[in-house]
Amino acid sequence: MAKSTRHPSKLSIVGAGAVGTSLAYAALIRGSASVISLYDIATKKVQAEVKDLAHGTQFTHSVVMGGDDISVVKDSSVVVITAGAKQKPGQTRLDLAATNAKILEQMMPQLLEQAPEALYVLITNPCDVLTVVAQKISGLPTAQVFSTGTMLDTSRLRYLIAQRTKVAQRNVHATIVGEHGDSEFPVWSSANISSVPIRDWSYAGKRVFTDQVLEELAHEAAFAAYEVIEGKGATNYAIGLAGARLVEALLSPTRTALPLSSVLQGYYGIHDVALSLPTLVSSAGIERVLEIPMDPTEVSALHRSAEQLRASLTTLGY
Repeated sequence: MAKSTRHPSKLSIVGAGAVGTSLAYAALIRGSASVISLYDIATKKVQAEVKDLAHGTQFTHSVVMGGDDISVVKDSSVVVITAGAKQKPGQTRLDLAATNAKILEQMMPQLLEQAPEALYVLITNPCDVLTVVAQKISGLPTAQVFSTGTMLDTSRLRYLIAQRTKVAQRNVHATIVGEHGDSEFPVWSSANISSVPIRDWSYAGKRVFTDQVLEELAHEAAFAAYEVIEGKGATNYAIGLAGARLVEALLSPTRTALPLSSVLQGYYGIHDVALSLPTLVSSAGIERVLEIPMDPTEVSALHRSAEQLRASLTTLGY
């Protein structure tokens, strides 16, 4: 059997924009990988970002490298793709599909030459659509190509619930599934706070999470990015942290359950579309998409989300 060339703990980030550099910074501070490499075709930009990060490595335990030559991603354990046109105020993630799919079509074969054994993670939007595109271009197993999906959306939702209840966020168990976009939705039927079903959570004898409150929370979590983009031009810090946490899970032999987007084959009758669902991941990539119980309304919402993404893929010729 041929010896693996994959570095045991090398993270390569494609794209030195706001998201890519935030991910690099978060991974550096958290010690997510022993080697962090940043790649971008914008020479001065990527060189400056690498220097700025490297100048702080006295205070960390990671090595920083990178540049405008794609060989900097060679033998990576994990490659996170953040490069692409960014979402503008008022623009949906699906609006970016054609532009970013073309970028991915050119880039993916080059990345595979350098790191054929890496796990590939898509952050570039629309990440669900691009996950399908990347998997088909690469021919890699679906376990090796996936996206952060609703990992950040779920964090947003749990933050909102924790704020409303004044309960520590680690005690909030609620997950957003489906598209990382406007058709996503929380699985309220299994959501709970410290094992108490969320619909039963009460304060001073009053039920806190009425149907109206749940609807407001779902909307706020799903559309939070638009508000941030309107105010500062991009969402970057939170997704950087989410990406760093995912990298840690992907460099570990222990399995971690996270809401990630991967190409589905038969999940609730859905085929050839990437959607986010609770997923077990490890250094082997995706090990299993968990079959979580959903009520009929939630199953219907999942299918609607799938059809919306399928329409976008069809438009792109995928």
